Amino acid sequence: MNLHQFKFVQEAVRRNLNLTEAAKALHTSQPGVSKAIIELEEELGVEIFARHGKRLKRVTEPGQHVLASIELIMREVGNLKRIGEQFSAQDSGTLSIATTHTQARYVLPVPVAKLREAYPKVNVSLHQGSPDQVARMVMDEIAEIGIATESLSDYTELVTLPCYEWQHVLVLPKTHPLAEKERIHLEDIAAEPIITYHPSFTGRTRIDHAFAQKKLTPRIALEAIDSDVIKTYVRLGLGVGIVAEMAVRDDSNADLVVRPMGHVFGTNIARVAFKRSAYLRNFVFKFAELLSDRLDRNLIAKALAGHHEDYEL
Repeated sequence: MNLHQFKFVQEAVRRNLNLTEAAKALHTSQPGVSKAIIELEEELGVEIFARHGKRLKRVTEPGQHVLASIELIMREVGNLKRIGEQFSAQDSGTLSIATTHTQARYVLPVPVAKLREAYPKVNVSLHQGSPDQVARMVMDEIAEIGIATESLSDYTELVTLPCYEWQHVLVLPKTHPLAEKERIHLEDIAAEPIITYHPSFTGRTRIDHAFAQKKLTPRIALEAIDSDVIKTYVRLGLGVGIVAEMAVRDDSNADLVVRPMGHVFGTNIARVAFKRSAYLRNFVFKFAELLSDRLDRNLIAKALAGHHEDYEL
């Protein structure tokens, strides 16, 4: 048996048992993938996949155990490669970060700049997506670290640690009637057209939950994944905006009235995620420490090894 066979089995599962798609992803031929899988099955003496003719139909019960072992082996192979990179080039390489637009735009610039200052030979690669896509990129080892508010803690393949708290804020044109109120209530917002995040982004679930709890139906005029887009449409008078507080911390919002809404929508926790049992290079630990003074190398290492209970902020 060999690593190529293991990769073919993994990719076949990732591609929903479509060997043609698996072959394309691996830049090889479909017959070659099929032959390699059959040879592995013959060597192991079990069928990894149940078949209908030449098509794979499902993973068998022994196949599930084989897949679990392959996942473990391939994870450790990846760790071996990173160990080699770590000790052959201690202060260089690429840090791949998976995150949402809000984090990339408003939270990461300072930590990334400080990391580049500490490790000038390290390149940073940012991958943006939805929270679920962030989780998947970390699990698929496209990224070494993921940062998001939603979803990350839902995946058992990931080790997640809380990073920092934040709240939603209401943004209004200065001429809007609600701009005169210091403390705005949910009923005030429900009477207005609302511009806010897409349901899977930036704490939107808390917003929806708050309205549901009060049995109010929000008038969602526009949904977006980009805080700057939300603020643009607020400026055009299409409605009141609900955004993350990180999006209003710079000087570009002087024309808007900002009201904190933690008393209405509660607080959100941004989390960092790593693939369970992953080997992290020095600059990955450093970047995590730059994200939050609550994170340090020892805490992360213990969590990755499974010896640390998650903490709360």
